Amino acid sequence: MIEIKNIRKSFGSLEVLRGIDLTINKGEVVSIVGPSGAGKTTLLQIIGTLDKPDTGTIYVDGIDVTTLSQKKLSDFRNEHIGFVFQFHQLLPEFTAIENVMIPAYIAGVSNKEARKKAEELLRFMGLTERAHHKPNELSGGEKQRVAVARALINNPAVILADEPSGSLDSKNKEELHQLFFDLRDKFGQTFVIVTHDESLAQLTDRTIHMRDGILENLESQDSQEKTEEVND
Repeated sequence: MIEIKNIRKSFGSLEVLRGIDLTINKGEVVSIVGPSGAGKTTLLQIIGTLDKPDTGTIYVDGIDVTTLSQKKLSDFRNEHIGFVFQFHQLLPEFTAIENVMIPAYIAGVSNKEARKKAEELLRFMGLTERAHHKPNELSGGEKQRVAVARALINNPAVILADEPSGSLDSKNKEELHQLFFDLRDKFGQTFVIVTHDESLAQLTDRTIHMRDGILENLESQDSQEKTEEVND
């Protein structure tokens, strides 16, 4: 699903990524953890085609995104990748359902089809009764679930999340974390999550540790093994 080979990225004299090699399989929920300045967000932005590496290649859903023109890159991002940020970044002048529909409009989907899909996603999120409320009328957890629905509207292959629960209280954190796994099971997306939240990292299929622009070590453990350990 995602194959990263020898990715390097510098900002001036500071080398932020120092030769990253990583493969993430379809349907995996992967967390990337590490101290501030480790390069986690930079790596996520490069995977999401929001930034370009200095060297190396990145295949996402079978396509080498480092070879795409700016126009094709924008189209690819809209169709194949969904983003969830720490602060939901909803547009305040639009309702929840309108915020969810925006990426579909950009992709050229008809209003009728976009609305139908948005309603389905909001129903799945338990937000049907909040669909016509604007962001300032929603709780923090509700806003983040709307942001997740927006990320899903175009059926992307990959969801990238940068500290998605960082601004939430404990109850909403737990609900959001469970939501990621429910979505993976229902829609089959691959999730890559940058987080400082140890409880989330422990839930994911695999935890990737970064420090000083390199992968420190990889811990692999599938969900079934974790469940068995909890039950033992």
